[in-house]
Amino acid sequence: MTESDKELQADHRSRINRVFEFIEHNLASDLSLKTVAEVAFFSPYHFHRIFKLMTGETLNKYITRKRIEKSASDLLHQNTSTSALAHKYGFSDNSSYSRTFKKYYGVSPTEFKNLNTHRFSKISQLKSKNGQEYPDYEEYICIIDQLKNWIKMNAKIEVMDIPKRDVAYVSCIGPQNLSDAFGTLMQWATPKGLLKEETKMMTIYHDSFKITEPQNVRMSASMVLDTPIKSEGEIGHLSLEGGKAIVGHFVIGIDEFEKSWTGLFLWMNENGYKKADREPFEIYHNNFNEHPERKAIVDFCIPVE
Repeated sequence: MTESDKELQADHRSRINRVFEFIEHNLASDLSLKTVAEVAFFSPYHFHRIFKLMTGETLNKYITRKRIEKSASDLLHQNTSTSALAHKYGFSDNSSYSRTFKKYYGVSPTEFKNLNTHRFSKISQLKSKNGQEYPDYEEYICIIDQLKNWIKMNAKIEVMDIPKRDVAYVSCIGPQNLSDAFGTLMQWATPKGLLKEETKMMTIYHDSFKITEPQNVRMSASMVLDTPIKSEGEIGHLSLEGGKAIVGHFVIGIDEFEKSWTGLFLWMNENGYKKADREPFEIYHNNFNEHPERKAIVDFCIPVE
């Protein structure tokens, strides 16, 4: 790839990052191809082609999926009616919303909420979505008890006010691309003197593995900044809102991250907290490759109301 090609690709990623943020904050609005293309400063024709190339989805499919998945997250974590969700996420009426939801998850929003309220699922995923059978009640109780005990033994959990953070980030879709995103971020930060011994690296989760297929989960490889920066090519800038959060302190192997997240959300539900409309994230305190037992010292943060 020539230097000119790299610059063009970085420019496209910067524009698509703006689109991701615009869509996230305007899911109830008119998100026509023309409207969104203008955010990226592309013609509708070129934007449609570039967006599909970079995300693997058409704009319409991406927006519909985000609306349904965000509403599914609300069903899991908020006491919200389906009518309110239909309005919140830009559907013309409750019937249209319910039809689209059922097409995606195989059950109605009400059935989805009831299934997950009664917790007849390991991690709140439906069989129609990933082919996974529900465990029976006794097996489920055993899984929950094991998770509770594991969290008790392996996590220090606090509910605290976390500060606002400015971060530089590189966004990616799918966990298979996260390592490359961190590589790009560090390659940018090193010559600028931003990688110091005390610099903290983070992963921000814009989607949930509970309700989004792994290959579609959008994440941001991030680093905490002392001072804000201007976005530069595919390097974006975010000001993460501070506020109340559940913070789980872990020393774990890299194969224990999923268990830790599942256990922390279980702790949240068991203790009566509700997830806020802000993204969860991980913040790292070491390089696990340098740990004698290859353990990650990491905080998992769930913003709550």
